Amino acid sequence: MSKRVLIVAALILLGVALLLPSLPIRAIAAVAMFAIAGVVAFKTFFKQSQRELANSHVDDSTTGDKRNEVFALGKLFEATMNGMREGLLVVDRDMRVVASNEAAHRLFNPMRGKLEAQRLTELTRNPAIYSAFLDALQGTERSGVKVETHGAERLVFDLRVVPLGGSTNGSTAESAQNAQGALGVFIDVTRIERLEQVRQEFLSNVSHELRTPLTAILAFIETLESGAIEEPEASRRFLSIIRKNATRMHELIDDILELSAIEAGNVQVHVERVDLHRAVDDVIASLAGKAEAQDVTVANAVPPGISIDADGRRLEQMLTNLVENAIKFNREGGSVRVDYERESQSPARSRIKVTDTGEGIPGQHLDRLFERFYRVDRARSRDLGGIGLGLAIVKHLARAHGGEVSVTSELGKGSTFTIELPHQRSLDS
Repeated sequence: MSKRVLIVAALILLGVALLLPSLPIRAIAAVAMFAIAGVVAFKTFFKQSQRELANSHVDDSTTGDKRNEVFALGKLFEATMNGMREGLLVVDRDMRVVASNEAAHRLFNPMRGKLEAQRLTELTRNPAIYSAFLDALQGTERSGVKVETHGAERLVFDLRVVPLGGSTNGSTAESAQNAQGALGVFIDVTRIERLEQVRQEFLSNVSHELRTPLTAILAFIETLESGAIEEPEASRRFLSIIRKNATRMHELIDDILELSAIEAGNVQVHVERVDLHRAVDDVIASLAGKAEAQDVTVANAVPPGISIDADGRRLEQMLTNLVENAIKFNREGGSVRVDYERESQSPARSRIKVTDTGEGIPGQHLDRLFERFYRVDRARSRDLGGIGLGLAIVKHLARAHGGEVSVTSELGKGSTFTIELPHQRSLDS
């Protein structure tokens, strides 16, 4: 095999490396630039090989072998480039597209034909894209250009564009004169952007939730140090408030650690046969004090003898969060009811329903109710000790069982939260 074929094969392998999701984004960008440079190298090699084949005077069998080798490499390289997730775009000095892959086609022109021969201004009106390619044609490499699309779905790309055929070591005028085109790589960072936004929101919410009780604790400690500790009645009241806020901080930290472990997949669900009626009784007993303080009646409507397949401790955790919320956000003199029903259709599923007689939840909040730190009424939730993580924990634990959690609500009448869990085996009791 000739040296040129080996070079092209190496470039193909670099392109294949782009398909490895474990590579850091900067490494992907670097490899992508090598791969796209391989497009031009391959085209040059391919055309030169065709000329050699046309002028070849060797026997037919040798010429046929070389032709098969060239076209096999061409097919392999084309499949590799089109299999990449990154969009690759090559333009000439007139800003016309001379090469692209399928990812670029999906990004710029999903409804029409090929991108080749179209001007860049015909593909996009995004000034960031145009200026990045223009700078490259003038000899200036551009990297880290943030590009956003606002179609049916908002997408964010990290764009890197380099000159093609010119040298960036000389003056701008020389580089502009030597540059024959520009190479651009569009790396989809939409998911990374979303994760970064979630991280920032999480840190902001945690800071706020910790700051509120911590401020109260410090304020009452200063009051006690200023002489209030000498007054037994006042000091006991202040210590009670300090304890309440410290407990709230402790619960917040526990919930954050628990949710982080669940989301990271570090929590294992050990499915076993669980007596649902008894589990609901245990949850109601543990929350009896809170129910009495809120003047709310909690009823276990699960028939005795009903068993389901679940992790007993995690099931109790889910039920505790739902029943406790139903008590907190109920009206005075209201009620909470825990029911069970079995779906007979295949695949069979168990449904556990927690219904309250509260004020209900406005429809615009239902889709976001299971997001962490999301609360319908922040002021009321804070007064009642809610931190907005309980429902997120329920959602992730239900999914860890292979199930789901949902909610229906009617203003003025109350809400129903439903945990659906799959049957792992026959539930005949």
